[in-house]
Amino acid sequence: MRKHYELMLRDAERRAKKSMRLQVMDKNNTMKYGGFVDSKGIVQPKFAIYRMVTMAAVYMNPDSNLYKNKELYERIIPAIDYIAREQRENGCFDLVDCNFFSGPDTAFCVKRLMPMYEYMLAHPDAPGADVFKEKIEKIIYAGAKGMVAGGFHTPNHRWAIASNLLKCYKLFGDAEFKAQAEKYLAEGIDCTSEGEFSERSAGNYNRINNDAMITIGDVLGDPAYYEYAKRNLTMMLTYLEPDDSIFTNNSTRQDRGVKVYPRDYYFEYLLMGHKLNNETFLAAANYIMDLAVRLNHLPDFLIYLMANPELIDVEYGESSIPTSYNRFYKESEIVRVRKDDYSYTILNHASNFVYFQHGDLTMSLKIGASLCEHRAFKGEEMINAGDTYELKQTMKGWYYLPFGEFQGTTDWWKMDRSKRELLHGPNLNFDVKIKDVEDGLDITVKADGVDRAPLRLELAFDAGCQISNESFTLEGNAGEYIVAKSGTVTASKGDYAIEVGPAFGNHTFVAGKFGSEGRAPQCFTVYFTDSTCFEHTIHVRSKMSMLY
Repeated sequence: MRKHYELMLRDAERRAKKSMRLQVMDKNNTMKYGGFVDSKGIVQPKFAIYRMVTMAAVYMNPDSNLYKNKELYERIIPAIDYIAREQRENGCFDLVDCNFFSGPDTAFCVKRLMPMYEYMLAHPDAPGADVFKEKIEKIIYAGAKGMVAGGFHTPNHRWAIASNLLKCYKLFGDAEFKAQAEKYLAEGIDCTSEGEFSERSAGNYNRINNDAMITIGDVLGDPAYYEYAKRNLTMMLTYLEPDDSIFTNNSTRQDRGVKVYPRDYYFEYLLMGHKLNNETFLAAANYIMDLAVRLNHLPDFLIYLMANPELIDVEYGESSIPTSYNRFYKESEIVRVRKDDYSYTILNHASNFVYFQHGDLTMSLKIGASLCEHRAFKGEEMINAGDTYELKQTMKGWYYLPFGEFQGTTDWWKMDRSKRELLHGPNLNFDVKIKDVEDGLDITVKADGVDRAPLRLELAFDAGCQISNESFTLEGNAGEYIVAKSGTVTASKGDYAIEVGPAFGNHTFVAGKFGSEGRAPQCFTVYFTDSTCFEHTIHVRSKMSMLY
């Protein structure tokens, strides 16, 4: 995509100039000299590698306005030397805010250096390549040694390490690199037939896994590994919301609930679109770049295009993603539905079990309930019946019974509580039906078993919206709430609105017992409240806002 290449080239020049302003150039600061200060005031090798590679890309690129720039060269050399100084004796790098002598962080560092190194192999006459290559090669090789000796923390780390070790094996021929990679691959790839990786991290780690699968497939010459990336990238197209953000509320990692856009998936869609002749992926790559331009936040993939020049001249006219779909991912127990400008998500085993988004306005739904150790409804089974999904849970009550004899100690904490008999009951039963209807959902909540238990439906709307019904209008400020007793509640933001009702408010016990999840601090919460036993149906509808 030559137009995309030119956009990223200009953006990389801007990044390089900014990096020069962040670089520590005080030679008296011998530890940090050549490094870069990040937004937290920390200087560390991973951040330096990302900055240095972009600087080197525009320095070596003949199309760049910074091509052969003398000042830039004089910044790249100390940056590489800083990175080399920070590499541990065993070849590993630190992520100084949590991981030391870290195999996975070394993999991420090597991964970023690799396309720069490959570009220099293909262009030995590029300015600075003779000096850069010698220094970078030593860092990469030592990093591979560190990955062989190191371990990992999370599922995606395995594939980051294995893929980079295989790449290093291909470059340097060291048999131990391949042998260690094969130990990881022997565990099998944790990607379901639906395309979901273990961490369910749509906002971040899916792309890390995809990149690793593509690299493994390339090095081993085994296209079976491409299939994992293809599955996930296909699934990801159903995780894009009406405002073009990614649905992240199913993640088990730090991206959970974070507003993330698919910018960093651009290169994977382009590369796999080209490799597999997949027009849907190529159209998605175009769409993501168009989005990045609108957001004024371009992906930093210049060095990847320089190392894969055949992609620069890939041209595809269409720019699109699916805007209408209905997917039930049975293995992940998640439903994703989009109908143009609104979408909804249903999750099993989650306290926030429904998310409804209209435009850029989001509402989540939770049922707060307290019974023994339980604090919120979480579906235990998900049943699909045509246009309706049913979630069920039985909160089981229990009490300990006395041992009836001395246990050898009076210290409660030393007694073996697993040996105590239990008195079972009472139970609180939930049956929740979520029906797809025109413009939204009908949600029926039935609660029975224990009577007199105060429950609450928590409707959390994005802060900054306006909340109104027949009796009131107020600003939906972050962290605040209201109990709506009757009527239909409408949340409006910009052009979009979400309408929910009828409301019911029969008590004000909305905080829950100790251990309950707190109100979402970034949202305004509307509560519908009642005591068991009951059955209520609420109507959730997408509406156009009447604010303007």
